[in-house]
Amino acid sequence: MQVRYVPLKPNTNWRNILKLFLLLGIVYLLFLVFSWGYVKVDKVLRDKSFSEIMKEEKANKPKIMAKQRKLLEERYNLTPKTTTEVTMSGGKPIPVGPTAKLKDGLTFEDLANMTPEEIKEKGVFPYLPLPHPHPQNGGMVFPPVQTQIHPELVRFDVDFDLPAAFLPEFPPPLYLTTHPELGDVAKGKEITLDNYYELFKNILTPVQLEGLRLLLTKFPQQQFNTTDDRKSEKPSLGVSCFDCHVNGHTTGQFHLNPDNRPQETRFRIETPSLRGTNIQQLFGSKRSLRSVEDFTEFEQRSAYFDGDHTLAAKKGINPLSREQVMHMAQFINIIDFPPAPKLTRYGRLDPEKASEKELLGEKIFFGKGKCGYCHPAPYYTDQLMHDLKVERFYQGRPEGPIKTFTLRGLKDSPPYFHDGRLLTIEDTVEFFNLVLELKLTREEKEALVAFLRQL
Repeated sequence: MQVRYVPLKPNTNWRNILKLFLLLGIVYLLFLVFSWGYVKVDKVLRDKSFSEIMKEEKANKPKIMAKQRKLLEERYNLTPKTTTEVTMSGGKPIPVGPTAKLKDGLTFEDLANMTPEEIKEKGVFPYLPLPHPHPQNGGMVFPPVQTQIHPELVRFDVDFDLPAAFLPEFPPPLYLTTHPELGDVAKGKEITLDNYYELFKNILTPVQLEGLRLLLTKFPQQQFNTTDDRKSEKPSLGVSCFDCHVNGHTTGQFHLNPDNRPQETRFRIETPSLRGTNIQQLFGSKRSLRSVEDFTEFEQRSAYFDGDHTLAAKKGINPLSREQVMHMAQFINIIDFPPAPKLTRYGRLDPEKASEKELLGEKIFFGKGKCGYCHPAPYYTDQLMHDLKVERFYQGRPEGPIKTFTLRGLKDSPPYFHDGRLLTIEDTVEFFNLVLELKLTREEKEALVAFLRQL
Protein backbone atom coordinates (compact mmCIF):
# COMPACT_ATOMS: atom_id res chain seq x y z
CA MET A 1 0.00 0.00 0.00
CA GLN A 2 1.47 3.37 -1.04
CA VAL A 3 1.31 6.19 1.49
CA ARG A 4 0.91 9.76 0.22
CA TYR A 5 2.12 12.68 2.27
CA VAL A 6 -0.01 15.75 1.77
CA PRO A 7 1.56 19.04 3.04
CA LEU A 8 -0.56 20.74 5.64
CA LYS A 9 -1.93 24.20 4.77
CA PRO A 10 -1.00 26.99 7.19
CA ASN A 11 -3.67 27.64 9.69
CA THR A 12 -5.68 30.59 8.39
CA ASN A 13 -6.22 31.89 11.92
CA TRP A 14 -2.46 32.01 12.59
CA ARG A 15 -1.93 33.89 9.33
CA ASN A 16 -4.49 36.51 10.36
CA ILE A 17 -2.89 36.84 13.77
CA LEU A 18 0.53 37.43 12.18
CA LYS A 19 -0.96 40.11 9.93
CA LEU A 20 -2.56 41.76 12.93
CA PHE A 21 0.73 41.82 14.87
CA LEU A 22 2.52 43.23 11.83
CA LEU A 23 -0.09 45.97 11.45
CA LEU A 24 0.14 46.84 15.14
CA GLY A 25 3.93 47.04 14.83
CA ILE A 26 3.66 49.47 11.92
CA VAL A 27 1.15 51.62 13.82
CA TYR A 28 3.47 51.67 16.84
CA LEU A 29 6.44 52.74 14.73
CA LEU A 30 4.39 55.54 13.16
CA PHE A 31 3.34 56.63 16.62
CA LEU A 32 6.98 56.82 17.71
CA VAL A 33 7.93 58.84 14.63
CA PHE A 34 5.11 61.38 14.92
CA SER A 35 5.44 61.76 18.66
CA TRP A 36 9.20 62.31 18.54
CA GLY A 37 8.84 66.08 18.64
CA TYR A 38 6.64 65.90 21.73
CA VAL A 39 8.94 63.41 23.45
CA LYS A 40 12.03 65.52 22.75
CA VAL A 41 10.49 68.70 24.12
CA ASP A 42 8.72 67.06 27.03
CA LYS A 43 11.96 65.34 28.10
CA VAL A 44 13.69 68.72 28.26
CA LEU A 45 10.80 70.22 30.16
CA ARG A 46 10.77 67.33 32.63
CA ASP A 47 14.44 67.99 33.33
CA LYS A 48 14.07 71.78 33.52
CA SER A 49 11.08 74.05 34.00
CA PHE A 50 10.39 76.92 31.60
CA SER A 51 11.55 79.46 34.20
CA GLU A 52 14.82 77.55 34.65
CA ILE A 53 15.42 77.40 30.89
CA MET A 54 14.65 81.10 30.52
CA LYS A 55 16.93 82.03 33.43
CA GLU A 56 19.77 79.96 31.96
CA GLU A 57 19.39 81.37 28.44
CA LYS A 58 19.07 84.93 29.73
CA ALA A 59 22.36 84.46 31.55
CA ASN A 60 24.03 83.09 28.39
CA LYS A 61 22.65 85.83 26.12
CA PRO A 62 25.37 88.48 26.85
CA LYS A 63 28.09 85.92 26.10
CA ILE A 64 26.43 84.90 22.82
CA MET A 65 25.99 88.48 21.69
CA ALA A 66 29.53 89.46 22.74
CA LYS A 67 30.88 86.65 20.58
CA GLN A 68 28.77 87.81 17.62
CA ARG A 69 29.83 91.42 18.16
CA LYS A 70 33.48 90.37 18.17
CA LEU A 71 32.99 88.49 14.89
CA LEU A 72 31.30 91.50 13.27
CA GLU A 73 34.01 93.91 14.48
CA GLU A 74 36.71 91.60 13.11
CA ARG A 75 35.03 91.59 9.70
CA TYR A 76 33.57 95.08 9.32
CA ASN A 77 34.09 98.72 10.14
CA LEU A 78 30.78 99.28 11.91
CA THR A 79 31.14 103.04 12.25
CA PRO A 80 28.43 104.21 9.84
CA LYS A 81 29.14 106.59 6.98
CA THR A 82 26.34 108.01 4.86
CA THR A 83 25.93 110.00 1.65
CA THR A 84 24.00 113.19 1.02
CA GLU A 85 23.72 112.50 -2.73
CA VAL A 86 20.65 110.28 -2.42
CA THR A 87 18.46 108.85 0.36
CA MET A 88 16.14 105.91 0.79
CA SER A 89 12.60 106.46 -0.47
CA GLY A 90 11.39 107.59 2.94
CA GLY A 91 14.37 109.88 3.58
CA LYS A 92 16.76 107.72 5.63
CA PRO A 93 20.46 108.26 4.77
CA ILE A 94 22.08 105.50 2.71
CA PRO A 95 25.07 103.76 4.33
CA VAL A 96 28.33 103.99 2.38
CA GLY A 97 31.09 101.41 2.23
CA PRO A 98 32.94 99.27 1.64
CA THR A 99 32.87 98.24 5.29
CA ALA A 100 34.85 94.99 5.01
CA LYS A 101 38.18 94.88 6.87
CA LEU A 102 40.94 93.36 4.75
CA LYS A 103 43.64 91.12 6.22
CA ASP A 104 47.43 91.35 5.95
CA GLY A 105 47.40 94.96 4.75
CA LEU A 106 45.80 93.98 1.45
CA THR A 107 43.67 96.29 -0.70
CA PHE A 108 40.68 95.34 -2.83
CA GLU A 109 42.92 95.87 -5.87
CA ASP A 110 45.40 93.35 -4.44
CA LEU A 111 42.61 90.80 -3.92
CA ALA A 112 41.27 91.36 -7.45
CA ASN A 113 44.70 90.44 -8.83
CA MET A 114 44.82 87.17 -6.90
CA THR A 115 43.31 83.90 -8.09
CA PRO A 116 40.47 82.28 -6.13
CA GLU A 117 42.92 79.54 -5.11
CA GLU A 118 45.39 82.10 -3.68
CA ILE A 119 42.66 83.91 -1.76
CA LYS A 120 41.41 80.61 -0.34
CA GLU A 121 44.89 79.37 0.57
CA LYS A 122 45.76 82.60 2.40
CA GLY A 123 42.33 82.84 4.08
CA VAL A 124 41.81 86.49 3.08
CA PHE A 125 38.35 86.44 1.49
CA PRO A 126 36.55 89.39 3.14
CA TYR A 127 32.94 88.30 2.65
CA LEU A 128 32.44 85.02 4.50
CA PRO A 129 28.90 83.77 5.23
CA LEU A 130 27.27 85.68 8.08
CA PRO A 131 26.06 83.30 10.82
CA HIS A 132 22.98 83.51 13.01
CA PRO A 133 24.16 84.61 16.50
CA HIS A 134 22.50 81.55 18.05
CA PRO A 135 22.23 78.86 15.35
CA GLN A 136 21.43 76.13 17.88
CA ASN A 137 18.12 77.85 18.64
CA GLY A 138 17.76 79.64 15.30
CA GLY A 139 14.50 81.41 14.66
CA MET A 140 13.42 84.92 13.67
CA VAL A 141 15.26 87.85 15.27
CA PHE A 142 13.91 91.41 15.04
CA PRO A 143 15.88 94.70 15.11
CA PRO A 144 15.67 97.09 18.11
CA VAL A 145 13.88 99.76 16.07
CA GLN A 146 10.99 97.29 15.86
CA THR A 147 11.18 95.63 19.28
CA GLN A 148 11.13 99.01 21.04
CA ILE A 149 7.62 99.46 19.62
CA HIS A 150 6.70 95.77 19.83
CA PRO A 151 8.27 94.34 23.03
CA GLU A 152 6.41 91.07 22.44
CA LEU A 153 8.98 90.38 19.68
CA VAL A 154 11.93 90.50 22.12
CA ARG A 155 13.66 87.15 22.70
CA PHE A 156 15.33 86.19 25.97
CA ASP A 157 17.99 84.01 24.29
CA VAL A 158 19.36 86.24 21.49
CA ASP A 159 19.33 89.82 20.19
CA PHE A 160 19.69 91.44 16.79
CA ASP A 161 23.31 92.03 15.78
CA LEU A 162 23.69 94.63 12.97
CA PRO A 163 23.71 98.40 13.68
CA ALA A 164 20.58 100.32 12.68
CA ALA A 165 22.51 102.44 10.15
CA PHE A 166 22.86 99.38 7.90
CA LEU A 167 19.14 98.54 7.91
CA PRO A 168 16.14 99.79 5.89
CA GLU A 169 14.06 102.64 7.29
CA PHE A 170 11.29 101.92 9.79
CA PRO A 171 8.50 102.01 8.93
CA PRO A 172 9.19 101.77 5.19
CA PRO A 173 6.89 103.44 2.65
CA LEU A 174 4.30 101.30 0.87
CA TYR A 175 3.58 101.82 -2.82
CA LEU A 176 0.74 100.16 -4.76
CA THR A 177 0.59 99.31 -8.46
CA THR A 178 -3.13 100.15 -8.35
CA HIS A 179 -2.56 103.68 -7.01
CA PRO A 180 0.84 105.02 -8.09
CA GLU A 181 -0.53 108.55 -7.84
CA LEU A 182 -0.89 108.22 -4.04
CA GLY A 183 2.80 107.66 -3.28
CA ASP A 184 3.30 106.20 0.21
CA VAL A 185 -0.17 104.86 1.03
CA ALA A 186 1.00 104.00 4.57
CA LYS A 187 1.48 107.75 5.16
CA GLY A 188 4.64 107.20 7.19
CA LYS A 189 2.91 104.79 9.59
CA GLU A 190 3.47 101.13 10.39
CA ILE A 191 0.40 99.27 9.13
CA THR A 192 -1.28 97.30 11.93
CA LEU A 193 -4.65 95.72 12.69
CA ASP A 194 -5.52 98.94 14.54
CA ASN A 195 -5.15 101.24 11.54
CA TYR A 196 -5.29 99.17 8.34
CA TYR A 197 -9.01 99.63 7.74
CA GLU A 198 -8.92 103.39 8.16
CA LEU A 199 -5.89 103.65 5.85
CA PHE A 200 -7.15 101.35 3.09
CA LYS A 201 -10.97 101.19 3.15
CA ASN A 202 -11.27 103.51 0.16
CA ILE A 203 -8.22 102.18 -1.70
CA LEU A 204 -8.49 98.38 -1.74
CA THR A 205 -11.09 95.95 -3.03
CA PRO A 206 -12.84 93.75 -0.42
CA VAL A 207 -10.64 90.78 -1.38
CA GLN A 208 -7.45 92.83 -1.12
CA LEU A 209 -8.57 94.29 2.21
CA GLU A 210 -9.24 90.83 3.62
CA GLY A 211 -5.84 89.68 2.37
CA LEU A 212 -4.18 92.60 4.16
CA ARG A 213 -6.06 91.75 7.37
CA LEU A 214 -4.72 88.20 7.24
CA LEU A 215 -1.18 89.46 6.57
CA LEU A 216 -1.47 91.55 9.76
CA THR A 217 -2.94 88.75 11.89
CA LYS A 218 -0.57 87.09 14.36
CA PHE A 219 -0.29 83.29 14.20
CA PRO A 220 1.72 81.05 16.59
CA GLN A 221 5.30 80.53 15.49
CA GLN A 222 8.22 78.41 16.70
CA GLN A 223 9.73 80.99 19.06
CA PHE A 224 6.64 83.14 19.69
CA ASN A 225 3.64 81.26 21.07
CA THR A 226 2.04 80.16 24.34
CA THR A 227 3.94 76.93 25.01
CA ASP A 228 6.80 76.33 27.44
CA ASP A 229 9.39 75.95 24.67
CA ARG A 230 8.95 79.48 23.29
CA LYS A 231 11.68 82.16 23.32
CA SER A 232 9.54 85.13 24.32
CA GLU A 233 9.33 85.84 28.04
CA LYS A 234 5.55 86.11 28.06
CA PRO A 235 3.08 83.91 26.16
CA SER A 236 2.60 85.32 22.70
CA LEU A 237 -0.08 85.30 20.03
CA GLY A 238 2.76 84.72 17.56
CA VAL A 239 3.96 86.81 14.63
CA SER A 240 2.26 88.08 11.50
CA CYS A 241 3.54 88.12 7.92
CA PHE A 242 3.88 91.89 8.22
CA ASP A 243 5.93 91.63 11.42
CA CYS A 244 8.71 90.37 9.17
CA HIS A 245 7.68 92.13 5.96
CA VAL A 246 6.85 95.46 7.60
CA ASN A 247 4.61 97.45 5.23
CA GLY A 248 5.33 94.83 2.58
CA HIS A 249 9.06 95.55 2.70
CA THR A 250 11.73 94.51 5.23
CA THR A 251 13.64 95.97 8.16
CA GLY A 252 16.46 93.43 8.08
CA GLN A 253 14.95 90.69 10.26
CA PHE A 254 16.69 87.34 9.87
CA HIS A 255 15.96 83.64 10.34
CA LEU A 256 17.47 80.32 9.26
CA ASN A 257 16.60 78.81 5.90
CA PRO A 258 14.02 76.00 6.19
CA ASP A 259 15.15 73.73 3.37
CA ASN A 260 18.14 71.80 4.75
CA ARG A 261 19.32 69.98 7.87
CA PRO A 262 21.12 69.30 10.22
CA GLN A 263 20.69 72.50 12.19
CA GLU A 264 24.33 73.59 12.02
CA THR A 265 24.28 73.58 8.20
CA ARG A 266 21.35 75.97 7.87
CA PHE A 267 21.97 79.39 6.30
CA ARG A 268 21.12 82.73 7.82
CA ILE A 269 18.35 84.22 5.68
CA GLU A 270 17.52 87.92 5.71
CA THR A 271 13.88 88.88 5.17
CA PRO A 272 13.47 90.00 1.53
CA SER A 273 11.15 92.74 0.34
CA LEU A 274 7.72 91.92 -1.10
CA ARG A 275 7.95 94.91 -3.44
CA GLY A 276 7.44 93.90 -7.06
CA THR A 277 6.11 90.44 -6.29
CA ASN A 278 3.75 90.79 -9.26
CA ILE A 279 6.65 90.64 -11.75
CA GLN A 280 8.40 87.67 -10.12
CA GLN A 281 8.09 84.00 -11.02
CA LEU A 282 10.33 82.49 -8.36
CA PHE A 283 9.97 82.77 -4.59
CA GLY A 284 12.20 82.00 -1.63
CA SER A 285 15.92 82.79 -1.27
CA LYS A 286 16.99 79.16 -1.32
CA ARG A 287 13.76 77.57 -2.55
CA SER A 288 12.26 77.22 -5.98
CA LEU A 289 8.60 77.92 -5.25
CA ARG A 290 6.67 78.87 -8.37
CA SER A 291 3.80 81.02 -7.09
CA VAL A 292 3.28 83.52 -4.31
CA GLU A 293 0.32 81.40 -3.17
CA ASP A 294 2.60 78.38 -2.73
CA PHE A 295 5.14 80.53 -0.92
CA THR A 296 2.51 81.95 1.45
CA GLU A 297 1.23 78.50 2.35
CA PHE A 298 4.72 77.01 2.66
CA GLU A 299 5.90 79.87 4.87
CA GLN A 300 3.02 79.44 7.31
CA ARG A 301 3.21 75.66 7.43
CA SER A 302 6.96 75.13 7.29
CA ALA A 303 9.08 78.20 8.04
CA TYR A 304 6.91 79.23 10.99
CA PHE A 305 7.70 75.95 12.74
CA ASP A 306 10.95 74.84 11.06
CA GLY A 307 8.95 72.19 9.23
CA ASP A 308 8.20 70.23 12.44
CA HIS A 309 4.53 69.28 12.09
CA THR A 310 4.20 67.74 15.55
CA LEU A 311 5.48 70.87 17.28
CA ALA A 312 3.32 72.99 14.99
CA ALA A 313 0.24 71.10 16.17
CA LYS A 314 1.31 71.53 19.78
CA LYS A 315 2.03 75.24 19.50
CA GLY A 316 -1.27 75.95 17.76
CA ILE A 317 -0.81 76.04 14.01
CA ASN A 318 -3.60 77.88 12.23
CA PRO A 319 -3.93 76.23 8.80
CA LEU A 320 -4.92 78.68 6.10
CA SER A 321 -7.46 77.69 3.50
CA ARG A 322 -6.52 78.09 -0.14
CA GLU A 323 -9.10 80.86 -0.40
CA GLN A 324 -7.43 82.81 2.41
CA VAL A 325 -4.02 82.27 0.83
CA MET A 326 -5.34 83.65 -2.46
CA HIS A 327 -6.72 86.72 -0.68
CA MET A 328 -3.29 87.34 0.88
CA ALA A 329 -1.65 86.93 -2.52
CA GLN A 330 -4.09 89.42 -4.02
CA PHE A 331 -2.68 92.12 -1.76
CA ILE A 332 0.96 91.03 -2.03
CA ASN A 333 0.69 91.21 -5.83
CA ILE A 334 -0.12 94.93 -5.83
CA ILE A 335 2.88 96.01 -3.68
CA ASP A 336 4.97 98.16 -6.00
CA PHE A 337 8.60 99.19 -6.28
CA PRO A 338 9.50 102.68 -5.03
CA PRO A 339 9.63 105.45 -7.62
CA ALA A 340 12.79 105.66 -9.74
CA PRO A 341 12.47 109.05 -11.46
CA LYS A 342 15.61 108.67 -13.59
CA LEU A 343 14.46 105.41 -15.22
CA THR A 344 12.47 105.21 -18.44
CA ARG A 345 9.55 102.83 -18.93
CA TYR A 346 12.10 100.31 -20.24
CA GLY A 347 14.05 100.40 -16.99
CA ARG A 348 17.06 102.23 -18.42
CA LEU A 349 18.45 105.62 -17.44
CA ASP A 350 16.99 108.70 -19.09
CA PRO A 351 20.08 110.50 -20.51
CA GLU A 352 18.43 113.87 -19.89
CA LYS A 353 18.06 113.16 -16.15
CA ALA A 354 21.08 110.99 -15.31
CA SER A 355 24.59 112.22 -14.57
CA GLU A 356 27.64 111.21 -16.62
CA LYS A 357 28.80 109.02 -13.72
CA GLU A 358 25.45 107.22 -13.53
CA LEU A 359 25.42 106.68 -17.31
CA LEU A 360 28.93 105.23 -17.12
CA GLY A 361 27.75 102.94 -14.35
CA GLU A 362 24.86 101.75 -16.52
CA LYS A 363 27.30 101.00 -19.35
CA ILE A 364 29.49 98.96 -16.97
CA PHE A 365 26.45 97.18 -15.51
CA PHE A 366 25.39 95.86 -18.92
CA GLY A 367 28.96 95.46 -20.20
CA LYS A 368 32.21 94.79 -18.37
CA GLY A 369 30.46 94.23 -15.03
CA LYS A 370 28.33 91.37 -16.46
CA CYS A 371 25.54 92.32 -14.03
CA GLY A 372 22.94 92.45 -16.79
CA TYR A 373 23.26 88.73 -17.54
CA CYS A 374 21.40 87.86 -14.33
CA HIS A 375 19.75 91.24 -13.71
CA PRO A 376 18.30 92.37 -17.07
CA ALA A 377 16.13 95.49 -17.38
CA PRO A 378 13.42 96.52 -16.75
CA TYR A 379 13.02 94.67 -13.45
CA TYR A 380 16.64 93.58 -13.02
CA THR A 381 16.05 89.89 -12.39
CA ASP A 382 16.19 86.85 -14.69
CA GLN A 383 13.68 84.88 -12.57
CA LEU A 384 16.25 82.12 -12.00
CA MET A 385 18.58 80.73 -9.33
CA HIS A 386 22.36 80.72 -9.70
CA ASP A 387 25.26 79.09 -7.88
CA LEU A 388 28.15 81.56 -7.63
CA LYS A 389 30.50 78.84 -6.29
CA VAL A 390 31.71 81.24 -3.60
CA GLU A 391 33.38 78.33 -1.81
CA ARG A 392 36.19 78.72 -4.37
CA PHE A 393 37.40 81.59 -2.18
CA TYR A 394 37.26 80.15 1.34
CA GLN A 395 37.36 76.96 3.36
CA GLY A 396 33.74 76.05 3.93
CA ARG A 397 30.71 74.24 2.63
CA PRO A 398 29.13 75.13 -0.71
CA GLU A 399 26.32 77.66 -0.53
CA GLY A 400 24.44 76.31 -3.54
CA PRO A 401 22.00 78.11 -5.85
CA ILE A 402 20.39 81.34 -4.66
CA LYS A 403 17.55 83.30 -6.18
CA THR A 404 18.36 86.28 -8.41
CA PHE A 405 16.73 89.11 -6.47
CA THR A 406 15.39 92.11 -8.32
CA LEU A 407 17.60 95.19 -8.00
CA ARG A 408 14.73 97.68 -8.32
CA GLY A 409 14.64 99.79 -5.18
CA LEU A 410 18.07 98.47 -4.15
CA LYS A 411 19.00 101.53 -2.09
CA ASP A 412 16.03 100.84 0.24
CA SER A 413 17.12 97.32 1.19
CA PRO A 414 20.47 97.07 3.00
CA PRO A 415 22.12 94.77 3.98
CA TYR A 416 22.58 92.69 0.82
CA PHE A 417 22.95 89.07 -0.34
CA HIS A 418 20.77 86.31 1.09
CA ASP A 419 22.39 86.41 4.55
CA GLY A 420 23.05 90.16 4.79
CA ARG A 421 26.85 89.79 4.78
CA LEU A 422 27.22 92.75 2.37
CA LEU A 423 26.38 95.81 4.47
CA THR A 424 26.41 98.40 1.67
CA ILE A 425 26.08 98.69 -2.10
CA GLU A 426 29.85 99.32 -2.24
CA ASP A 427 30.47 96.01 -0.45
CA THR A 428 28.16 94.31 -2.95
CA VAL A 429 30.16 95.70 -5.89
CA GLU A 430 33.46 94.60 -4.30
CA PHE A 431 32.03 91.12 -3.63
CA PHE A 432 30.97 90.57 -7.22
CA ASN A 433 34.16 92.13 -8.57
CA LEU A 434 36.02 89.33 -6.76
CA VAL A 435 33.58 86.47 -7.31
CA LEU A 436 33.07 87.17 -11.02
CA GLU A 437 36.76 88.12 -11.46
CA LEU A 438 35.87 91.37 -13.23
CA LYS A 439 38.92 93.49 -12.39
CA LEU A 440 36.96 96.75 -12.35
CA THR A 441 38.89 99.95 -11.73
CA ARG A 442 38.08 102.21 -8.80
CA GLU A 443 36.39 104.70 -11.14
CA GLU A 444 34.28 101.91 -12.68
CA LYS A 445 33.20 100.64 -9.27
CA GLU A 446 32.19 104.12 -8.12
CA ALA A 447 30.19 104.64 -11.32
CA LEU A 448 28.46 101.28 -10.86
CA VAL A 449 27.43 102.24 -7.32
CA ALA A 450 26.04 105.55 -8.62
CA PHE A 451 23.92 103.68 -11.16
CA LEU A 452 22.64 101.11 -8.68
CA ARG A 453 21.42 103.87 -6.37
CA GLN A 454 19.07 105.06 -9.12
CA LEU A 455 17.25 101.77 -9.55
